[in-house]
Amino acid sequence: MGTKTRPGSKVKLNSLSLDAKNYKQIAKKHEPSRNVFANCVRAFLAGGVICVIGQAVQEFFKAVFDMTEREAANPTVAVMIILSIILTSMGVYDKIAQWAGAGSAVPVTGFANSMCSSALESRTEGLVLGVGANMFKLAGSVIVFGVVAAFIVGVIYAIFGIQVRHL
Repeated sequence: MGTKTRPGSKVKLNSLSLDAKNYKQIAKKHEPSRNVFANCVRAFLAGGVICVIGQAVQEFFKAVFDMTEREAANPTVAVMIILSIILTSMGVYDKIAQWAGAGSAVPVTGFANSMCSSALESRTEGLVLGVGANMFKLAGSVIVFGVVAAFIVGVIYAIFGIQVRHL
């Protein structure tokens, strides 16, 4: 366990005597700088490229298999998930994520990446207790959030009598 220090108290660190204020100043001086604008631009570009690829896949299904936009949606999502899993397995998606930051967390591909990453990390522990259990640590919270949010929205719609028009 870490030790708690009071403001103004001294901390021994490699035979140096530092108080909390001096430590924070030294740590801040050595902290890498972050270019927020550049990070936002990279996230925007990466997320946009992922979405353009998804749109291209959907247009492919519409043109080649003569599907409507609604019919092409499910196979498009499946292809994007498979691409994300393949890139994660080869270690490429992680490199994209390091460069792109939040832009690589586009919902479907980002979720598939996180599921695949946790499965790959725990494969030495076995299929059931390793891959199966650890893969759903992240997925469980996401699924529970989705179900609870849908339930709350459904209750609100029922209370106020809001009718949903299905496409």
